[in-house]
Amino acid sequence: MEMTARNSHPETKADDRNRDGPVNSNGDTTEITVSLSHPGKRLSPIESGNLYRLRDRKFLLEDKRRLCAWGLGTAVLGILLMILHAELCPVVYLPDSVYAISINGLISVSTGCLLILIIAFHYKDVQLFIIDHNQVDWRIAMTSNRVLGISMELLVCAIHPVGTYLAPGANPPAVDMPAVDAEAPGAETPMDANSTSTPLCLCSSPMEAWLEAELLLSGLMFLRLYLVHRAILLHSKVLLSASYRSIGSLNNIKFTFRFVLKVLMNKYPARTLLVFIMFFWLSAAWMLRLCERQLQVVTGDMGIALWLIAITFLTVGYGDVSPKTSCGKVVCLFTGVMGVACTAMLVAVVTKKLALNKGEKHVHFFMMDIQISKELRNAAANVLRECWLLHRATRARDGRGEHRHHQRSLLEAIRVFRHLRLKQRKLRDYTSEMVDLSKMQMIMCDLSASWSNSYRDLEQRIISMEQKLAELGQSFQSTSELLSQALHQRHLQHRCRPDPGPRTSFVFLSQI
Repeated sequence: MEMTARNSHPETKADDRNRDGPVNSNGDTTEITVSLSHPGKRLSPIESGNLYRLRDRKFLLEDKRRLCAWGLGTAVLGILLMILHAELCPVVYLPDSVYAISINGLISVSTGCLLILIIAFHYKDVQLFIIDHNQVDWRIAMTSNRVLGISMELLVCAIHPVGTYLAPGANPPAVDMPAVDAEAPGAETPMDANSTSTPLCLCSSPMEAWLEAELLLSGLMFLRLYLVHRAILLHSKVLLSASYRSIGSLNNIKFTFRFVLKVLMNKYPARTLLVFIMFFWLSAAWMLRLCERQLQVVTGDMGIALWLIAITFLTVGYGDVSPKTSCGKVVCLFTGVMGVACTAMLVAVVTKKLALNKGEKHVHFFMMDIQISKELRNAAANVLRECWLLHRATRARDGRGEHRHHQRSLLEAIRVFRHLRLKQRKLRDYTSEMVDLSKMQMIMCDLSASWSNSYRDLEQRIISMEQKLAELGQSFQSTSELLSQALHQRHLQHRCRPDPGPRTSFVFLSQI
């Protein structure tokens, strides 16, 4: 948006009569025109100037948020297509059918769209860097770390299974392999690892390298889910709130995904853990089934895979089922590590939920203190009673057995009394430690208030003393002036009169 002000010449006065605007005394009309940009067209930071930097920054943040959401949706779509293709290819359609090629084409198209969205996102990020650093050269933003990060993201997002395009041309006679095996005498129904159906569309390929590559590419597609943390960060209320950003900038807090995750774990701990555990459970079980299905073992079933992942995640390990392939063992190992970490977080969350808050602690410890005080009074009364009974047994001298019994009772009463005293002392120490901070804060607030009041009183007293000293100085000055005037008049009167005798001078001096 651009604002221009111009003065029209006298010859254009007739054309300017219908224009709204102030008219000068010379007949010139000052016209203010506002040229609007085209809808959807945004000015660059250099054209807009410093006045529109905040507006452009807001637009760039919205674009980044939108691009991140589209990228995450595209990544999830590609993963779902891969799972659908892996489940339907060996059962519903053949590897070289048009359905397999169509679904793999859709996976490749979604991968290309995802790469374009990633590049557009980083382009907006570089523009945001330029605005934040006041219109510097864009090549300054392309540091080695940024270039490495963009390259890694593009590499991760470009991974998808491509063996379907190469399988039909590489192994044309692969479809006849089951017939050859069926003609062999004594052929059994379950097949070994080299002739069984493989997890993805290379089920008829005898090349083990292609099988492992296809399996690896399919599993690595889950790495695209790193976009979840970016989407959570850009769509969180922490980043969208201006108050959060202002207070965070004053306290040197960087709004990263770790900070947002801490906020979510603090506000919604159970919900966050439940969503993460369920998603990890399902994805790890499917990956285990994908790894184990090539050997036709029992863990290739989805129900058994869910059971194995659950007992591995909970670190139980009954031993009834176990992975057979190297890929399955890696998945179970990673599941065990994540299970230990999630168990620790779950214990922390449960402990926080079961812990008493400040008010509940005060009520609980207050009631415990009352109960212990009652027990302490009863214990003191028991000590006095046993002392009296021992004294009476000693005075009566009935027998040594009763005397020893009262002595043991007295020692037991003293032990109970000391134990209760120690318990009460520990309870009060813990209670005092719990309220020390609040008490200290209240004491410091009272002290600061009293100091401020005394300081204000002292200031007022000093000001009043200064005023009194100024008044006293003025009174001294006026008194000295009056004395000087009186002495001067007396001196003039003394000089104007004739010289009196000794008695008269004495009387005059005494009067003065």
